[in-house]
Amino acid sequence: MRARAIAISTALAAVFALLLAPLAAAAGPAVKVSEPQAGTGGSITVTGTGWRPHTLLMILICGRATPARGVTGGTNSCANADGRAVTTGANGGFDRRLPVSEPPVPCPCVVHVATVTGAKAEADAVFQVAGHPVRPLPAEPTGGRLAVLTDTRLDGSSGLLTWFGAPPSRTLVFTIGNAGSSTLKDPVFHVGTAHGVFAPQWDEQQWRGTLAPGRKARVELPVELSAGAHGDYTVSLRYDGRVLAEQPWGVGRPWGVTLFWILLCVVVPAAVFRIGMAVVDRLRPPRAGGLRHRGVSRPALRLPRLRAPEPAPDTTSTLPWFTPDNDPGMAAARLSAPHDDSSTSPTTPTRKGTT
Repeated sequence: MRARAIAISTALAAVFALLLAPLAAAAGPAVKVSEPQAGTGGSITVTGTGWRPHTLLMILICGRATPARGVTGGTNSCANADGRAVTTGANGGFDRRLPVSEPPVPCPCVVHVATVTGAKAEADAVFQVAGHPVRPLPAEPTGGRLAVLTDTRLDGSSGLLTWFGAPPSRTLVFTIGNAGSSTLKDPVFHVGTAHGVFAPQWDEQQWRGTLAPGRKARVELPVELSAGAHGDYTVSLRYDGRVLAEQPWGVGRPWGVTLFWILLCVVVPAAVFRIGMAVVDRLRPPRAGGLRHRGVSRPALRLPRLRAPEPAPDTTSTLPWFTPDNDPGMAAARLSAPHDDSSTSPTTPTRKGTT
């Protein structure tokens, strides 16, 4: 009977775990540590749940931070040299050993886990580095705590002028919420644009509005790159020293500029050649008669026709009352050159008949 009760309770626990697993994943990413405190030189196991499947994460020990306020100094408050990377599994969970090292700023400390690529997500777990100094957190300058509630996106599109090298521009859209206890008024954001592996260039932008505790608002901030920019860019949003979100931006190449330079390399040499030929034509001395070779029609060179020789006149008479023997033409031909009109060859002997 006792074994049956244990089996039933185990089955019910498994059913409840399966039912609560989707709810835990829907609540967002979470992280916990195997030990709440450890000294430098040791290691702890960091476990995460509720993350996106097959996502690359970075695990760091950060000082001057709490799960409620986050890492106030950004990654500059973390022990970056001893951080570890991990990729989540198909269920969105992970387990990773992390060496314990002292952060560059005093505690309170946390184990900070954040995504490296894709949509921004992060989670913190309380952790104490044994022997590391502890100091209270600095007061919040605005009295409130601002958080990004939705994924950021870039609205807008490139026009025809951008295809010819005009500065690409977009609008960074996101939703913020006030998780603090006091009202936020006209918060100042920093929008940074980074190309490739280079550090972002920050631009200060102020949002005009008032955000009461527990309220949220939609924020739109303009983003613009330099003229002729192209390639892979990353747009970052920072507030109060913390990077709240990052958004990739792929900018196409301005092919209109390339086409312009190709046409320029073809048209300019042709124009220079035509101008040079015109100058040479003006400076060349005129020919005899005061005429230049350009613009004056030359007389056509006519070659004499080659006529076939006319046949010699036929001196042979065709009159019917003349025979070849008494033709005057034949008589004249005989007088001009003697020749033998014998009808037989001289070498052929003549056979005489009997008389």
